[in-house]
Amino acid sequence: MDDRVLDLTESQKVTKSKYPAINKKYEYLDHTADVQLHSWGDSLEEAFEQCAMAMFGYMTDTETVEPIDTVEVESEGHDMESLLFHFLDDWLFKFSADLFFIPREVKVLHLDRIHFKIRSIGWGEEFSLAKHPQGTEVKAITYSAMQIHDIDKPEIFAIIDI
Repeated sequence: MDDRVLDLTESQKVTKSKYPAINKKYEYLDHTADVQLHSWGDSLEEAFEQCAMAMFGYMTDTETVEPIDTVEVESEGHDMESLLFHFLDDWLFKFSADLFFIPREVKVLHLDRIHFKIRSIGWGEEFSLAKHPQGTEVKAITYSAMQIHDIDKPEIFAIIDI
């Protein structure tokens, strides 16, 4: 969990050791009451993937998640910011209201920059307090200070309500 460390049980350490370490291209920036996610990648698609994983990484150590199930998420918006908002919100819905699904990895399958649609898939499993360390609950996605940069180095800034 980057600069936040969760105490792992022995079984969580065993699960974590079964898979290669995740290449995390994100960080958490200080914000008064919430948390700001900063993600980046070699492409805008990767920056979107990393932003979703940053959100889930705040909830648990995603390296304790086993990639045993898949979930697909399709989102759309009216511009890039609303697309990012709905992308994160739809993934949060899969966790908090629908399947309690926590991904180890999220991959963008298609990003339509003209019609503002995105299709993604996640590999993971159902969240379980017995198996996954508890981080901080994410209550909502916000538009506050949202930034998407797609020139030179693609990067995203998004604030989540915790």
